[in-house]
Amino acid sequence: MAEDQRLVADLVVERLRAWGVQRVFGHSGDGINTVLGAMRRAENRPTFVQARHEENAALMAVGHAKYTGGIGVVLSTQGPGAVHLLNGLYDAKLDNVPVVALVGQQERSVLGSAYQQGLDLQTLFSDATQYVQTVLAAEHALMVIDRAFRSALATRQPCAIVLPHDVQKLPVPDPLPQQHAVVASAPEWRRPQVRPMEADLREAAEVLNAGRRVALLVGQGARRATEQVEAVADRLGAGVTTSLLGKPWVDERRPTSAGVMGHLGTSASAFVLGSCDTLLIVGSNDPWTEFYPPLGQVRAVQIDVDSRNLGNRYPVDVGLPGDAAQTLEALLPLLEPRADDAWRTEVVEAVGRWRTLATERAALPAEPLNPELVVRELTPRLPANAQVSVDVGSVTYWYARHLVLPPGVQAHLSSTLASMGSALPYGIAAKLAAPDRPLVALAGDGAMQMNGVAELITVAGLWREWRDPRFVVCVLHNQDLAEVTWEQRETEGDPRFPPSQRLPAFPYAGYADLLGLRGIRVDDPADVGPAWDAALAADRPVVLEAVVDPEVPLLPPFPAGEQKLEQMEQGLAQDGPDGERARRLLHEQAWQERNLG
Repeated sequence: MAEDQRLVADLVVERLRAWGVQRVFGHSGDGINTVLGAMRRAENRPTFVQARHEENAALMAVGHAKYTGGIGVVLSTQGPGAVHLLNGLYDAKLDNVPVVALVGQQERSVLGSAYQQGLDLQTLFSDATQYVQTVLAAEHALMVIDRAFRSALATRQPCAIVLPHDVQKLPVPDPLPQQHAVVASAPEWRRPQVRPMEADLREAAEVLNAGRRVALLVGQGARRATEQVEAVADRLGAGVTTSLLGKPWVDERRPTSAGVMGHLGTSASAFVLGSCDTLLIVGSNDPWTEFYPPLGQVRAVQIDVDSRNLGNRYPVDVGLPGDAAQTLEALLPLLEPRADDAWRTEVVEAVGRWRTLATERAALPAEPLNPELVVRELTPRLPANAQVSVDVGSVTYWYARHLVLPPGVQAHLSSTLASMGSALPYGIAAKLAAPDRPLVALAGDGAMQMNGVAELITVAGLWREWRDPRFVVCVLHNQDLAEVTWEQRETEGDPRFPPSQRLPAFPYAGYADLLGLRGIRVDDPADVGPAWDAALAADRPVVLEAVVDPEVPLLPPFPAGEQKLEQMEQGLAQDGPDGERARRLLHEQAWQERNLG
């Protein structure tokens, strides 16, 4: 074959650039080597970012899509490499994020023969992706690539392109013949303008204008609608709550911002949603349905660009299919200002009580550190241009309740799938997309031992290329899978099962030093603030290892939390003397909740 012969693999790389792909996350392997060779040869190629594991590469692609608002791309070989992608693809699916996976496959001639690493990838990816297709011929490739990218962007879902090894090596016809059974295609997609019908807007306004105690529940669909959300909330005198994914898009410093709703949310959000008579859901599909207003108590309006979500979590009176910003702008002139601000006053008071409670919670003595204090001390120190990544576990609770994000600071995590191990891959993707901005990753030791320790190696290999070297990984080190422990107590009435929850000791700060990063270990409350200061002023990435107490309860906001106390007590009673500190802290937290204000 001539050296200048253009192969399907070359076409793949060219099309990635045509779709604006700047970065491909992945891991090499024989099944995708021809594409990697084409990337090496290409003059204007996307940057290849090597992760330590394909699952982490897929999570990086998800993180890239979340932080940039664009599309994430991950590349993997067949067999085990393909299987490893599933966690990231399902993360993208459940959080509605556009991702494209490029996956190698064995030669067409051995498919179906139980060949080494020869899995049925069409079946493997069929549930995880919105579109999956194996490229079967050179004339087939353009259409499959373009359709995968277009589908991912249009549906905000992951898609997969399967590339048999022999197909990657096929010469590309130039030009593509215009004939039967050959589909022409172009790398073209534009965001549509989606807005409800005027009659539907008027009907929604009638519902909202009739309400006297209006609440907003804001989700990630409000990513581009922060100003419109604030304007509507002010017009209606409404209290504002958010889903976990909606938290970065609402300014929680506002007096009517009640914070995150749900099991890991705030007492103020519980008050707002439990006391309102009208609910406006903006771009949220939050699954914590037991924390929505009691059925029959409120009239509800919902805005979502995906009409399948309208009425999906809560029975609504009016569903408005549309982009959040455009719909709220169209709705605002139809809304009547509130002459009576009694409800707004109640909301402001509830928010004030919650902020006092959060301060008291973080100040509770623990052994050695209260994890709530560790996260809370970040708030006044978080740079205004920072980005934040958050892992899954008890750290998610402390992020939701204690970290107030400056406007413009994004924070992301695996929310609906709730997959441990997202903080480091997400953080790396965010840092690569904006190397001039500091990054703070919040993780528990369970997530660090699952995959974070490995991806610190990736950080160690990349950080010298970053214009701003600040990349702070805060590890809450308690040697316990604390969220699972408290879930067992809360939902099962069971004690801790040490073989299941206890984690081996690991020197996170010391390991950072070994990698040429900086490690800071803190176990004294007086040192927490200075430790954050030092980490955020360092000339290289830092692992801030905070030794925290696993016995600090994960108590849901009242009144739901009060209903869980008996089960928690039952589990703690079986812990015997080992559960005494947890019981004391639980009683103190419950007393604080009952005596709010």
